[in-house]
Amino acid sequence: MHNSKSTKNLAEWLSYIESLHPKSIAMGLDRVKQMIDCLKLHPKFTIITVAGTNGKGSTCAMLEQIYTNAGYQVGCYTSPHLLRYNERVRINKQEATDEALCAAFEAVDAGRVNANGEVISLTYFEVGTLAAMWHFMQTGLDVAILEIGLGGRLDAVNAFEPDCSIVTSVDLDHQEFLGNTRESIGFEKAGVYRTSVPAICGDTNPPFSLVAFAHKVKANFKRVHQDFDFTLDGVDSWQYSDDEVTYQLPIPALKGAYQLNNAACAVCAVDSLQSRLPVTSAHMASAMSQVSLAGRFQTVSTSPHVVLDVAHNPHAARALAANLNGSRTSQGKTIAVFAMLADKDMQGVVQAVKDEIDLWYITGIDNVRGASAEDLAKIVSEVAPNAKFKIFQNASNAYQQACIDVTENDKILVFGSFYTVASVMQSF
Repeated sequence: MHNSKSTKNLAEWLSYIESLHPKSIAMGLDRVKQMIDCLKLHPKFTIITVAGTNGKGSTCAMLEQIYTNAGYQVGCYTSPHLLRYNERVRINKQEATDEALCAAFEAVDAGRVNANGEVISLTYFEVGTLAAMWHFMQTGLDVAILEIGLGGRLDAVNAFEPDCSIVTSVDLDHQEFLGNTRESIGFEKAGVYRTSVPAICGDTNPPFSLVAFAHKVKANFKRVHQDFDFTLDGVDSWQYSDDEVTYQLPIPALKGAYQLNNAACAVCAVDSLQSRLPVTSAHMASAMSQVSLAGRFQTVSTSPHVVLDVAHNPHAARALAANLNGSRTSQGKTIAVFAMLADKDMQGVVQAVKDEIDLWYITGIDNVRGASAEDLAKIVSEVAPNAKFKIFQNASNAYQQACIDVTENDKILVFGSFYTVASVMQSF
């Protein structure tokens, strides 16, 4: 175990690793692969990689809960975080301590100098990914669940060899890195698939590029509604089935019809790895009832009724709209505290949810990428000319006002970005 006291605290490390590379995102695996060899990060434990435009976080949370309930030592690496960096690195659902993260960052930083004295330049996400894996290897895991940060093929997580890969969904997001079509994005996400390894696809209409890549590399391709399926059984249970098994399971505790798709991907992965990590249907069932994830149509208060949702692209916003529609009370209004990053499809998101929102409390985000409240208000007026809105300095002011204005049957919805949800969470 690495016990040397780090010279920096966690905040200092995070600030330092942000400064290591001129770009926040630099695609490519060469630097990370060099570091993996240098730090001897060749784990023996099972690795499940989870990619997808939306649904990654939920699928990771379900896998984490299933394997934890089954008694395994489970690592989970996800991004981004809401309130603390520690949320990204968990073992058995417990966040890594500041001390453990500092030790991991220190080990990775020391490894950046190669035998010839050359320093390897790494991005924030690359350092974070290597540090998470270093920490997991100190701890002795049975299984690590790794969420892809962006795309798949060139994401730092993809430098590690998976024993099972999932692509939950393919839609438009991060076009500046992944291309402007579902075909180009599908190709990037399919990069997580490997020869002879279970390659699960939860997209009901996957791009040709993804299917073609899976076949080209001869992955063990499993596609929803073809190789595995799910059906609703009344209000509180659902059924997973493939050629060999059927499981009767409770509806996931994560709200939203689309969560069944994520749950089916998670169960398919678990089932694909049964010979290596046996899990009973009872473990799967208890996990479905217990799984939780901050910011996914999450009700944080019932009086007033407050829902947090990190939806930040049109695909996620359409799912949010369906959830809002399904939970609507006839007499209540929905007040939305809304802020987004300027590099997202703001029009597409507003278009998707406009019919479900009665009042918009629009605000900026304290981030260089944040759209100004004025720009966002302009888009809301263009897309929904009859929309009623107010502009606020920041999300916590907007939320405080919403709490004053809300009446008994109304709902406050906080959405548009991880940053929007995080800034309101800080004011609780």
